[in-house]
Amino acid sequence: MSDTVIRVENLGKKYIIGHQKQEKYTALRDVIANGAKGLLKSFQNSKSQTQSSKEEFWALKDVSFEIKQGDRVGIIGRNGAGKSTLLKVLSRITEPTTGRISIKGRVASLLEVGTGFHPELTGRENIFLNGAILGMGKEEIKRKFDEIVAFAEVEKFLDTPVKRYSSGMYVRLAFAVAAHLEPEILVVDEVLAVGDAAFQKKCLGKMEDVGKEGRTVIFVSHNMAAIQKLCSRAVLLHKGNLVFDDSPQKCITQYLQAEEVSFEDGLAYTVKQELLKSNKSDITIKDVALLSDSKEPATLIQTGDSLIVRIYYKTNDKYSRTSLAFVVSLKTSQGQEIFRLSTMPISGYHIDKLGSAGSIDLKMESLPIVAGRYFFDIGVTQQRVKLLLKLEELIIFDIQPKDIYQSGFSLNSSHGIITIPHKWFHHPQYHSSSL
Repeated sequence: MSDTVIRVENLGKKYIIGHQKQEKYTALRDVIANGAKGLLKSFQNSKSQTQSSKEEFWALKDVSFEIKQGDRVGIIGRNGAGKSTLLKVLSRITEPTTGRISIKGRVASLLEVGTGFHPELTGRENIFLNGAILGMGKEEIKRKFDEIVAFAEVEKFLDTPVKRYSSGMYVRLAFAVAAHLEPEILVVDEVLAVGDAAFQKKCLGKMEDVGKEGRTVIFVSHNMAAIQKLCSRAVLLHKGNLVFDDSPQKCITQYLQAEEVSFEDGLAYTVKQELLKSNKSDITIKDVALLSDSKEPATLIQTGDSLIVRIYYKTNDKYSRTSLAFVVSLKTSQGQEIFRLSTMPISGYHIDKLGSAGSIDLKMESLPIVAGRYFFDIGVTQQRVKLLLKLEELIIFDIQPKDIYQSGFSLNSSHGIITIPHKWFHHPQYHSSSL
């Protein structure tokens, strides 16, 4: 008997994108005069008012692979590569346009916060509802109930409608239900980013346990360190195509080598402009820059150099007279966070009034990081906990090797991540008997 639990053959998923060009202005009085029915007809029949065109977009194209029982498979790729679409098809949320999928066993999916939850029902009722959807009996769910509640840490709110849960409570309960009701196949998108660090660690540990129990895990993440730790195999998607399928380390290496990053105008860094354009809120990051010690744009960044991260912001009256905190996180190319700094509370730097626009500098006197590619995340919080804005991997930059210890030897990632000031001392007369 074959131990293959998922077989995907020539899978394709097509969406139709509509483009509309408005050519004639219609006043409110015209809308009212025409009436709802007449207006609909005129919009459908009148070429003078609206011109429409449609475009085909293939989120997945000719994807084929097999997953065996007990495999822990990581799916990686850039935004828009087709990762979430693939999970939706595997979870039977979306039908494929072409190709065929065979799945053996019941599937529990966690694709976004609160997937499968009814907002009007309580946490307790949603646990039993999700169990029933998975085909489990009442007694079977009862046996797992206490374990689910303990993992999710929502005992006090168990009989509260989940629509009143915070996003953190929502995702804790959703993950606990999906992981503990013993599906043969667990499908998890990167919803874990909603939880705190302790919860993320607990979730990764649970997924590892699920895999060791012989059940199958499919995990989408941008955190390469998590993929490497959790998964026994990884696949790389690019523009809807499966382009690589191998061990996590080989797949991650292939992904990072294929990353298209151009450092323009001789700079040592680049800023994802699409993220800047998409961040529309009461406070907006307009631009960021990495500056040298002389406050010129950085053209070379080496281990141990001084570095300034300058953040240009704009805000409306709602926050212009408010004290907000700016957050900067440094991450490796595999998604591992090296450090996180904030004006408040971490650094104790209080901004009294932002004003409608301005800039703020974070200066690091010495960047103790070995050579390699790194990312800066930029965020803004209110009252230390409320996240107003987060732009992940907004700045991409390379650190060049440097003989930081003046030994004639340059460090890279094979020697760890950070450097530290240190000295060695030799005591030739020392003997253990002198202790």
